[in-house]
Amino acid sequence: MARRAVSIGYVTRRLLQSSICLAAGCFVFAAPAAHGESLPDALAKAYQTNPALNAERARQRATDENVPQALSGYRPQIIATLSAGFQAVRNLLPDNTVQSANLKPWTIGVTVSQTLFNGFKTANSVRVAELQVQSGREALRNVGQGVLLDAVTVYTNVLANQSLVEAQRANVAFLQETLGITQKRLNAGDVTPTDTAQAEARLSRGRADLNAAEVNLAVSQATYLQVIGNAPNQLRTADAIDRLLPRSRDDATGLAFREHPAVMAASFDFDVASTSIRVAESSLMPTITLQGSASRSRQSDPTLSSAGTDQASITGQLTQPIYDGGMAASQTRQAKEIATQSRQVLDQVRNQARTAAVGAWVANEGAKIAVSASEAEVRAATVALQGVQREAAGGQRTTVDVLNAQQDLILAKARLIGAQRDRVIASYTLLSAIGRLDVKNLGLNTPDYLPEVHYHQVRDAWHGLRTPSGQ
Repeated sequence: MARRAVSIGYVTRRLLQSSICLAAGCFVFAAPAAHGESLPDALAKAYQTNPALNAERARQRATDENVPQALSGYRPQIIATLSAGFQAVRNLLPDNTVQSANLKPWTIGVTVSQTLFNGFKTANSVRVAELQVQSGREALRNVGQGVLLDAVTVYTNVLANQSLVEAQRANVAFLQETLGITQKRLNAGDVTPTDTAQAEARLSRGRADLNAAEVNLAVSQATYLQVIGNAPNQLRTADAIDRLLPRSRDDATGLAFREHPAVMAASFDFDVASTSIRVAESSLMPTITLQGSASRSRQSDPTLSSAGTDQASITGQLTQPIYDGGMAASQTRQAKEIATQSRQVLDQVRNQARTAAVGAWVANEGAKIAVSASEAEVRAATVALQGVQREAAGGQRTTVDVLNAQQDLILAKARLIGAQRDRVIASYTLLSAIGRLDVKNLGLNTPDYLPEVHYHQVRDAWHGLRTPSGQ
């Protein structure tokens, strides 16, 4: 009996050391690395290099070009023409003689056209293009929020999975040692084969749990590389962003209703659709154009009575559509229906933003409670394990009881790690739901991408094939 007490006492000391390791910082959320990549660093890298975000920026730059295209309606159109050829001429004269010549005629000319009035089509087209730019900027901001939230998610997933792997490795090491001790006690006649089988079963389960944790870690590391742009290296602890969050649920829903980029983009889309009605109606209005042209033509044969012609003209033209088969009327009705649709979409997006804000608020508050409950569970499980260990040392508990208590503690710590991860993600999700998850509010150490810079570079460009970046 004395030898049994000594053996169990040794086992319980190993269990206590393992539980102390878990409680003291074997999971990353509780023990940040002194050096390494922090969450703000990862967010800054994702903001700079994420392919999805850079693709959206390119799309926005392309949308900016709609404005100079619309402004071209105010500007003159200049066309130069040049024609040349070969012409064989054969004339029968009154005296029945034949006169022939081989001509090489050519003509050069230039035509300048200027639209003076087109039913305000150009003005409304410019307005539509400018509203499309505003909508695109909000869409870009929304994509930026999504990328930053994805970066937060993959960062905390790697942290959590690293912690789970360390916890499962400690668990497997302990179970291996426990199995070895149990086998020795079986040889000594202190335990039955049932105890050894139970220890083997628990070790197999521990190895399976470790393998699953390692697989999840590898997947999260690959996703980290995809979103952030580099492999994770010594990640530091991540904290919730409570200082930037609204104080009440009503504040959250109000901000989401007014400021969320999806809502702002839908609002601009409605303005685009409304203005497009006037663009369609302009097809029914008169058009006034002024055209000037000058040309010179030559026949390359001075023997002819007219070897060449020079001419110049200025012409004003007024056109009024009378009937076009109903095309313009149909386009106008279509534009009105699209505007109605855009209005309904705006209401839908506002409701979705409000619902998402409520969900994010509730999830964030629930995450706080979950962390507190998990911390209490870990403390209680630690105390329970220590009590079972002391009882086992006194012969009142079996090794299986100790293993069960250890398993309860590991599961409690796994839930705590998950709750800590969810707490960080929930806070950033709420910040995204109110439309304020951006570089400026987070204070990231990276320049903010300003889409209006490119817009002003190309808005009044009259010519040039190269983009402002030199492409």
